[in-house]
Amino acid sequence: MSYLEYNTRQMPSGLRKVLYLNWPLIALLIMVAGYGFVMLYSVAGGSLTPWAEPQIKRFGIGLLCMLIVAFTPLWFWRSIAGVAYGVTILLLLGVEFFGSVGMGAKRWLVIGPMRLQPSELAKITTILALAAYYDWIDMKKISHPVHVVIAALIALVPTLLVLRQPDLGTAMLIAAGGGVVIFAAGVHWGYFAALIGSAAGLVTAVLQSRGTEWQLLKDYQYRRIDAFLDPTLDPLGAGYHINQSMIALGSGGWSGRGFMEGTQARLNFLPEKHTDFIFTTLAEEFGFVGASSLLLLYMMIIAVCLLTALRTTNRFGALLVMGVIGNFFLYFAVNMAMVMGLAPVVGVPLPLVSFGGSAMLVLMVGFGLVHSAHIHRARLPS
Repeated sequence: MSYLEYNTRQMPSGLRKVLYLNWPLIALLIMVAGYGFVMLYSVAGGSLTPWAEPQIKRFGIGLLCMLIVAFTPLWFWRSIAGVAYGVTILLLLGVEFFGSVGMGAKRWLVIGPMRLQPSELAKITTILALAAYYDWIDMKKISHPVHVVIAALIALVPTLLVLRQPDLGTAMLIAAGGGVVIFAAGVHWGYFAALIGSAAGLVTAVLQSRGTEWQLLKDYQYRRIDAFLDPTLDPLGAGYHINQSMIALGSGGWSGRGFMEGTQARLNFLPEKHTDFIFTTLAEEFGFVGASSLLLLYMMIIAVCLLTALRTTNRFGALLVMGVIGNFFLYFAVNMAMVMGLAPVVGVPLPLVSFGGSAMLVLMVGFGLVHSAHIHRARLPS
């Protein structure tokens, strides 16, 4: 044992936890959030209101939540995983019967002064439940059909409940996040090959069901698919979002038009410029250089978290970190693909950059779990 390690172990437990925080990860999260503050200031015409100031406050609350989760022993999250998942399912069922409707979707529960979106919680609690499940079963039985079906149901139940709201983007993230944990647990690749084949069949069924009594998606969702395949079919309707987004992306060029000089955003041609399409605002003002630098920060966050997963000897902690990484990657990958016309518009925000409260807080809680795995690995007893 080195002199530094010996002295560290003599410190009070709370101080050791502060020193063991993943400080590079915290710095990267602050830098990415800084991009969001700058862009929200820009799209508001050089004002902290109505978006930048609330976003800064929310990020501060998110950091506090992250630290609280980080300092909580990993065994605690393992012990409450099933309860958290069950409560989330009950909340999703509550949305089904008592939910508040907004913008054509039923996604929120109003509890007194609080407006809760349970689908955001499902992203984390599904990962928690699957990580705990695979930590519980014998590793030799991971690929047994019964255990694979149980794990699939854990992921599918919240996915289907969210899909009914309807919220296709969040449902995709829940299912994919669960899939990452199942894959990382070591389930045989044959199951995933079968899943890909089934997905291809489902896509075919979705397209064939259009206009029938058993139509699987809402009409507006089909219009989004049409706009994705050919945005010129309805340039002022379903294709408007992606057309304006492509114009903004192209006009940014190599180095952009300049801070607060983006015409698409400032003249309000670009819809949802402060939420789902904020990446195009960034690309228009700072060009390829600015957009690539944000992407680089995202990839660095993934690399730092992946290193934590590889160093974590606790199976539950490692699977938990992998699930959070997968969910985070899908967040920005789907958003960027969406605004560049490479994927249908499904309403997925750009993590830590787009304006919003629920998504940011849940994401910071997820990174808090990453920190908890980092702090409470073998070097520090719980």
